[in-house]
Amino acid sequence: MIEHEQRWLPDIATRLPLPVPVPVRVGVPGRGYPWRWSIVPWFTGEPAIVSPPTDAVQTANTIATFLAAMHQPAPSAAPQNPVRGVPLADRTDAVHARVRALEDAIDRRTVLALWSDVVRTPVWSGPSIWIHGDLHPGNLLVRDGRVCAIVDFGDLAAGDPATDLAIAWMLLPAFARPKFWMALREQCAWLDDHAPARARGWALNLALAFLANSRDGDAMRRIGRTTLDAVIAG
Repeated sequence: MIEHEQRWLPDIATRLPLPVPVPVRVGVPGRGYPWRWSIVPWFTGEPAIVSPPTDAVQTANTIATFLAAMHQPAPSAAPQNPVRGVPLADRTDAVHARVRALEDAIDRRTVLALWSDVVRTPVWSGPSIWIHGDLHPGNLLVRDGRVCAIVDFGDLAAGDPATDLAIAWMLLPAFARPKFWMALREQCAWLDDHAPARARGWALNLALAFLANSRDGDAMRRIGRTTLDAVIAG
């Protein structure tokens, strides 16, 4: 929600190592326009889904450093999101519905077996952590081969940080993922032993969501397909 960006992002942005779209002007509904609105800075770059970063290991370190700074304990007043940052089990009904909707477009038996495995992972037992909530290649900007900004904080919320860690399968090739986890462990005191398994579950959940609900077109379907393939591969 834009209100969450307007209320919380200015404070969070002060500790982040990459530019984010902190509103410079905000507005309220009026003169026939029914929604709140923001004016934000312009960042030069292209989404990673269009222009992938060129150095996967460097990207792994960049994203890990960003998330280490982003993932800090949130105040009690922080917004909650009913579909992000929650226990994986809360998404089981949605996962099964999407598997039914996708029919023969996916390997249903493999997907459901994998979900049954990851959903048994111990839940996050730490404090509510700030999460981006929608960290995928469409919301990472790339310039000159490097991630240069993170955008679209509309799902900003407090919850399980493993939600954002799904980016390991959504963006990084397999050989770069160990570098990502290593960089996180060096910088994040909160990273628990079960975070990678929960993150894999989130990547599976999001891959199915993108495949089943890709009203935004081919780019989102590509994210869903490549993420699903990466998650199944391990």
